[in-house]
Amino acid sequence: MLTDRLELRRFRGDDVAVFRAYRSDPEVARYQSWETTLSTMDAGELVDEFTGLTADAPGWFQYAVELRGTGALIGDVGVNLHENRMQAEIGFTFAREHQGRGYATEAVSRVVDHLLVSQGLRRVSAECDARNTASARLLERVGFRREGHRPEFTWLKGEWTDDLLFGLLARDWRAREAGA
Repeated sequence: MLTDRLELRRFRGDDVAVFRAYRSDPEVARYQSWETTLSTMDAGELVDEFTGLTADAPGWFQYAVELRGTGALIGDVGVNLHENRMQAEIGFTFAREHQGRGYATEAVSRVVDHLLVSQGLRRVSAECDARNTASARLLERVGFRREGHRPEFTWLKGEWTDDLLFGLLARDWRAREAGA
């Protein structure tokens, strides 16, 4: 999938080093479930797993996000397609040096459009740590509605954290795109 500045593609074996680097950054991993330091072996196993996944099958699929024209991997967007194939959950992770430039908004918008328009899903949802205000703002910018707040719901890295829940219906996405 393409955007003006990005290509969303399947992961490749040569993505391991960059994937490991941004996923091991303590600032990037702060609100994520994985441990801060990702070993080269673990990163390689994850990338190998990602390369074997199918985008239109139920379960998780990770899109590698690269800058068009440079081939530079800058992050990833995950999609968890529900077994009913009518709804999905998304998540995203971007290298710190590529945050704040609109790349994540562009990538997430493209994935949402693919899910709700091309694949015909009814709903896409997301959740994030309530302290992760940048991710919450991104989801709202894309068109997600905040649907819930679960206080002290997740035990993460030695502390209880609040979760924010977001949802976006296909009809709301179409109405938003028609008004754009």
